[in-house]
Amino acid sequence: MSMKVLVINTGSSSIKFELFQMPEEKVEASGLLQRIGEEGSELSYSLKGEKYKIAQKVPDHGVGLKLIISALTDGEKGGIEDISEIGAVGHRVVHGGEAFAKTAKIDADVLQAVRDHIDLAPLHNPPNILGIEVATSALPKALQVAVFDTSFHQSIPPHAYLYPVPYELYENQRVRRYGFHGTSHRYVTQRAAELLDKPIEELNVITAHLGNGASITAVRGGKSVDTSMGLTPLEGLMMGTRCGDIDPALIAFLERTQKMSVGDIDKLLNKKSGLLGISGVSNDMRTCEEAAAKGNERAQIALEMYAYRVKKYVGAYTAVLGRVDALVFTAGAGENGAELRAQVLENMEPLGYKIDPERNAVRGKEADVSTADSPIRVLVIPTNEELMIARDTYVLASA
Repeated sequence: MSMKVLVINTGSSSIKFELFQMPEEKVEASGLLQRIGEEGSELSYSLKGEKYKIAQKVPDHGVGLKLIISALTDGEKGGIEDISEIGAVGHRVVHGGEAFAKTAKIDADVLQAVRDHIDLAPLHNPPNILGIEVATSALPKALQVAVFDTSFHQSIPPHAYLYPVPYELYENQRVRRYGFHGTSHRYVTQRAAELLDKPIEELNVITAHLGNGASITAVRGGKSVDTSMGLTPLEGLMMGTRCGDIDPALIAFLERTQKMSVGDIDKLLNKKSGLLGISGVSNDMRTCEEAAAKGNERAQIALEMYAYRVKKYVGAYTAVLGRVDALVFTAGAGENGAELRAQVLENMEPLGYKIDPERNAVRGKEADVSTADSPIRVLVIPTNEELMIARDTYVLASA
C-alpha cells in the first residue's frame, strides 16, 4: 500500500519535518520552522529538490503547522494536491519511560502516558505533546504514531539500568537509566547488519552517536544492553554543552561554596559545560578544532577530553559485549570527524580496533574505515532518524 508519511519533530520553538512516499522511502519534502513565538520566525524547506524560505511571524505551533501544510500543498511549487494524501504522521517523542518498548499508535491512553512522563523530560515532552495535538487537529484523518527515543533501550537488564541508590527511588519515582537517541542507535544497528551481511540477531555492535548531544550504546543481537545516557540526557559522554559523567557531589559542593541554587547548577551542567565550558570558545567541534589549530590550548584540551571519554566507553562496552563485530560512528561529529575517530581508537589495537588512515579520510558517507585485518570492523554510518520514524509509522499504518 502506497502512502505519504509526514515525520514531525516538535521542539519548544521549532518544528522539523520530512515528507516520505512509502514504502519507496522517497523524500518529497523536508524543512525546519524556527523561532516559533519569537521575532524573526522563518520556514526553510525543500520541495521536489527546490529550496524555499518563508519569513513571517508565527505566534504558535498551530499556526506553524498550518504554514507547513500550506507549503506542502503549494501546487505552483510542485506540492501535493491535497493534504488528505498524508495517510499517517510519525512523531518523535523523547521520553516514554517504561510504558513503551516499541512504537505506538497514538490514542488518549498513549497521550496521557506521554504526559505522565513530563517530570522525566520537562523540556522535551511538552512540545512533543503539543506537536501531536496540533497535527491531530490539522490532519484528523491521518493516523498519528509516536516513536520514542527511549523505547530501544527498554531491553537493558536491571543490573545495567538500576542506580545504586535506595531501591525505593526506583519503585516510587522510577529513577533508573532510560537512555536516549534510541531511534538513531536502532537505525545504524540495522544498517550495520546489512553492510556486514550478518543476521541482526547474531550481531554485536557498539554504536556511537556523537553530535551536540552524544551517547554510546552496547547492542547484543540487535538489542540494547547498556547505554551511556541515564535518567536524563545529561549522563554519559562529554557533549556540546552538557558535562556528562561527573562526581555527583559537585552539586552539593557548588551549593555550599558558591551558594548556587539547584536550578542554576542544573543550567550550568546542561547549558554551560562540555566543549563550551572547557574551551570557552564554542559547543561546536568544528569551531573548537579551528581554535585549537590556531594554538588555543583550552580548545585542544576540550577535544582531547571529548575523545578520551568516548574511548573509555568503547573499552567498557567491549568488555560488556565480550565479542564485538563492529563499532559504528554516527551523527555530526561521528560521521564527519576523521581526527576524532582516530583519536578515539589510538592505541586500541590490542582490543581489536585497527583504523586505516586513508580509509578514515571520509566525511558524511557510509564507509568501513578499519584495516583489512582488523578483527572488529569500524564503520561510519550517517544516521537517519526521520527514515526510521517513517518506517515504523508506515508499518503501523499499513497493518
